[in-house]
Amino acid sequence: MLYLYTARDADHLASLLRDALPGIELAAWPQDVDYSKVRYLVAWNPPEGFFARLPKLQAVFALGAGVDRMLARPDLPRQVPVIRLTDAGMARQMAEYVLYGVLRHQRHFDLYQQQQARHDWKPLPPKLVHEVRVSVLGLGAIGAVVAQTLAEFGYAVSGWSRRPKALPGVRYHHGPDGLEDLLAETDVLVGVLPSTPETRGLIDHRRLARLPRGATLINVGRGDQVDESALLEMLETGHLRFAQLDVFANEPLPAESPLWDRHDVAITPHIAAITLHGPAVEQIADNLRALQRGEVPAGLVDRAQAY
Repeated sequence: MLYLYTARDADHLASLLRDALPGIELAAWPQDVDYSKVRYLVAWNPPEGFFARLPKLQAVFALGAGVDRMLARPDLPRQVPVIRLTDAGMARQMAEYVLYGVLRHQRHFDLYQQQQARHDWKPLPPKLVHEVRVSVLGLGAIGAVVAQTLAEFGYAVSGWSRRPKALPGVRYHHGPDGLEDLLAETDVLVGVLPSTPETRGLIDHRRLARLPRGATLINVGRGDQVDESALLEMLETGHLRFAQLDVFANEPLPAESPLWDRHDVAITPHIAAITLHGPAVEQIADNLRALQRGEVPAGLVDRAQAY
């Protein structure tokens, strides 16, 4: 049996899963079932203790790309494979979101918005696309699409990952030394990294200070990578010009956060890329069939790397 747990759109997802996997019995929360018969779980943010109800669980399919919170759950046995979505329509959405932020920086739209609030009519010197240096942290399935999309628009794009990767039109750096070199040559820094022990707190005060004065930060990866107090300090001093943030260490972002009221910060509620049901179900079905054939499914999470 495959069991679906999601607090949103359960009926639609269940219908798509039944069509994609006609040979598998399917039930959806809050339907009451014999949990000992559940072999596969498709889920997003099940309640604490939920995994412990499933003694014969063979695999968990996450309805998203980020699985850091799921991996931290004490009720999920380490031997149970976790398979995440590797794209499912999210990469293009993420590229659009990032492109919007890069355009705001290049065309000075953030500054013009501030001038509007002051009733200040002041044209600013133009900046051409090839003059804007964009650095993308994280070149996985989604980060690679973001980087290549920006390169196709003509921006000077560099990418960073833990290990060397080659993408057409993208200069790449890897490892700790590569990151330090990259930051000093960055006008717009884009975070698309997953949350792992190595990436948490990565964008700290020292690394933000490595960016040239007047740089912009766009974060669509995970909020725990950015030191928010350091970010605020860099905005206050003018070292950073602008930040576009979709993810935060604590979500929803607390109402008392000083980020809300800043004219140099744009906040969105974790919507840079929304899981699209059709592509997600197609990917889950393909991965489940791969598991049944004894193959390694796309998106199988390496717990040592947390993605």
